[in-house]
Amino acid sequence: MPFTHLLESFLIHYLERFSDACFCVRLRDKTYTIGAGEPLFTIHVKQDIPKKELLTSAELAMGEAYMRGDIDIEGDLFTALCVLLPHFSKDSIDRSALSKLFHASTKKSDQKEQVASHYDLGNDFFKLWLDKTMSYSCAYFKKEDDDLFTAQHQKVDYILEKLYLKKGMTLLDIGCGWGFLLIEAAQKYGVKGYGCTLSKEQWAEAQRRIETLGLQDLVTIDLIDYRDVARSGKTFDRIVSVGMIEHVGRPNFPVYMGDASDMLKDGGLFLLHYISGQDERATSAWTRKYIFPGGTLPSLREIIHIAYDERFRVIDVESLRRHYYKTLMHWYGNFQRAKPQVEAARGTEFVRMWDLYLCGCAASFYVGNIDLHQILMTKGNNNDLPLTRWY
Repeated sequence: MPFTHLLESFLIHYLERFSDACFCVRLRDKTYTIGAGEPLFTIHVKQDIPKKELLTSAELAMGEAYMRGDIDIEGDLFTALCVLLPHFSKDSIDRSALSKLFHASTKKSDQKEQVASHYDLGNDFFKLWLDKTMSYSCAYFKKEDDDLFTAQHQKVDYILEKLYLKKGMTLLDIGCGWGFLLIEAAQKYGVKGYGCTLSKEQWAEAQRRIETLGLQDLVTIDLIDYRDVARSGKTFDRIVSVGMIEHVGRPNFPVYMGDASDMLKDGGLFLLHYISGQDERATSAWTRKYIFPGGTLPSLREIIHIAYDERFRVIDVESLRRHYYKTLMHWYGNFQRAKPQVEAARGTEFVRMWDLYLCGCAASFYVGNIDLHQILMTKGNNNDLPLTRWY
């Protein structure tokens, strides 16, 4: 239906701007075509979205509508999100109306609750769609057809090689998850590893793994805030942090980097692996409300800036954006196969929320809304490293 008269829905008017791709919108028994060409998908609007909600945050409004089943995607969800998400990222957001989302507390007690709301959903839940390593971060694909288990092993091996480990060194993993990286470091390099996490579920599973493998003398994981580790006075030869800094909040980025510097011995190596934003704006209201409360993506430039303020010297930066797209598509596929079990336990809205989260993140990496960076840095000078990349 052409746009030749005053539109009956603000949502249709809003979506008309997305005309760089062709898709359809079906509302009240009428079908509207956006863009030119063959439609890629159809948005079926079962319940219209109020104008006020769209103007506050279209991404949040449409995400919530999808969770409720008020809108549906007929066609491939990934394709639809690749079309829609770049436009959402350019939209203005009424931050005053969403002030609680964009000014989340960075206190220790509140951040512990924020972390628990996601990571303490239960080990049984994550085991349904992660691989056997229980790695909940970007994998590394050496070959296009690598399976997820292989790629997660390769990711950890890649990180450990970058850290230039030697037997007897001490290694800190800030936000160590279920402990796989520390276990691999202890078994392959003979280092003494220490990890910290705020998730009781992750901590419990990590303890079980360590005891099963008999690594109690080499690997210790505590249920503790990274700031308290720094206050304890512990220092390490190497530090790694995978997918942790995104949870500390922008006001705490300098604190986080400063604490890492304090805990790293002079000349030591620090590898920071994290999801990065294009700029310093926190733009995803839906993700902050439903997936990662308090989550904030640092930009590459601000982390580099802070790093040098804290005596770090950056020696390597690498983008693994396309690797994370592939990782998420593996997770999304696994989640689809586990969907009946998850829906029976947690309900349809939860399943639709996680569909949107996993597939939406894959699309965001694919179109370049977000990136994944590994930054390798030394504390002060280290002239004992190989002259060229050793990994």
